[in-house]
Amino acid sequence: MTASEPAAAVEAAEAIGAGTVEAAEAGTVEAVEAPAGGTAGPIGPDRTVAVVGTGTMGQGIAQVALVAGHPVRLYDSAPGRAEEAVAALTARLDRLVEKGRLDATARTAAVGRLHAARELAELADAALVVEAIVELLPVKQQLFTDLEKVVGDDTVLATNTSSLSVTAIAGGLRLPGRFVGLHFFNPAPLLPLVEVVSGFATEQDVATRAYETMRGWGKTPVRCADTPGFIVNRVARPFYAEALRVFEEGAADPATIDAALRECGGFRMGPFELTDLIGQDVNEAVTRSVWESFYQDPKFTPSLAQRRLVESGRLGRKTGQGWFSYAEGAERPEPHTAPAAKAPERIVVRGDLGPAAPLLGLFEEAGITVRRKKGGGFIELPNGGRLCLADGESSFEYPKQDIVYFDLAFDYAAATRIVLSAREDIDPEVLAEAVGLFQALGKQVSVIGDVPGMIVARTVAMLADLAVDTVDRGVATAEDVDTAMRLGVNYPAGPLEWAGKVGHQRVCDLLGELHARYPSGRYAPALGLVRRGYAEDAEDSR
Repeated sequence: MTASEPAAAVEAAEAIGAGTVEAAEAGTVEAVEAPAGGTAGPIGPDRTVAVVGTGTMGQGIAQVALVAGHPVRLYDSAPGRAEEAVAALTARLDRLVEKGRLDATARTAAVGRLHAARELAELADAALVVEAIVELLPVKQQLFTDLEKVVGDDTVLATNTSSLSVTAIAGGLRLPGRFVGLHFFNPAPLLPLVEVVSGFATEQDVATRAYETMRGWGKTPVRCADTPGFIVNRVARPFYAEALRVFEEGAADPATIDAALRECGGFRMGPFELTDLIGQDVNEAVTRSVWESFYQDPKFTPSLAQRRLVESGRLGRKTGQGWFSYAEGAERPEPHTAPAAKAPERIVVRGDLGPAAPLLGLFEEAGITVRRKKGGGFIELPNGGRLCLADGESSFEYPKQDIVYFDLAFDYAAATRIVLSAREDIDPEVLAEAVGLFQALGKQVSVIGDVPGMIVARTVAMLADLAVDTVDRGVATAEDVDTAMRLGVNYPAGPLEWAGKVGHQRVCDLLGELHARYPSGRYAPALGLVRRGYAEDAEDSR
């Protein structure tokens, strides 16, 4: 059994609203109208669903199928495990009844449809078999070879793998066309997303049938081609990688980086606390797997700092120590927060601030006089300093000009923290004015080192870059990529939506500046992003 790595980051009630949790736990499933004709409709609830593997994920998938009305058979190669899983699922349903989230009659009916299988042969009449066993390719291949000798030719075979190639698992099958990936997110009864993965040989009707079945189970499926990391584990890499890069450069500590992405970027959790929850070994292994699967593409390069953490045995919450300590009574490090400073009475805004334009209204509401002048795209402070939105450049590159950069925010009105960066020898009065300006809006302010692209801006730019590349390579549609990232890892917006909000040309320019300063290829913007930037400029010039 394997749990999907980002999903382990989200506790059920934390990840989604309580109402949704209750509906998912109780198995409330809305009826979905099947498409007319063909074999591409959903597998009907009268048909048996088999689950192989009875760990956390296997039990979760079985529960989802069970409450959708299917007869369910559980099989595990370890003697007695299937019976234990049946007992555990029954107990879980009993708890839901006690909490008033499941009707007692529905519970009795569900338990009556749940059975343990001692031999694979007992799965012969299953319309769908979902595998959730150990993430070892030869073991999975052998399982499906054995299953193919038992089940009918019309049975859909599915793997819940989060890291292995769907194509490779099906490579030795007699009928690889009926094989598909169904990547659930843990806990399966609670999280709505399922990645429906088509291997190289998967037939379209099979993928569609699997997709419609997931809809029938009350899930939100997204389609994707078989690629390392599928959608979520592929596109999400920069959320961790850029934070680790900023840390490795000594620009900010983990608590401050987490606070920036949470309180300024709008993400549910910061990457350091998130990887502590996932497990540093798990997160690092997924990163390394994706990197190696893409032939060591620099965009996916793992972090040496995280490797050292894993080597030291500091794996996060499960060992009591990761980036943070989880020992009893341990105090959580606080993010760096600047002391109170006096806000300037007036500022000059030169040109267009792009995605930071909402700040103007906020400044005026705070009683600060805002004069608008043409050209530049920055805020002029009374002492002559400039306040600029993070653009991939650094303050030290302008030794004759006091420049303070401020980070991108998902929503400047809702953000509770603003992050600033400046070179070490900047005029203290200029920095104090910048700090006071944002404090006047009721924001906490963190000042970090002079790092190009800062924290949120470079993270969002890289997420957008990988999302665009994922779409342009035909892995998934733009809508499915954004849906997967919102539901799978609870991003405040899909990366493609966010890129459109910021402006594709601005994202492309930021990555270009980063690429000039880190010429490894890591930040070279995807060609599709460059195209979108040109198209955007052409549209604006009309």
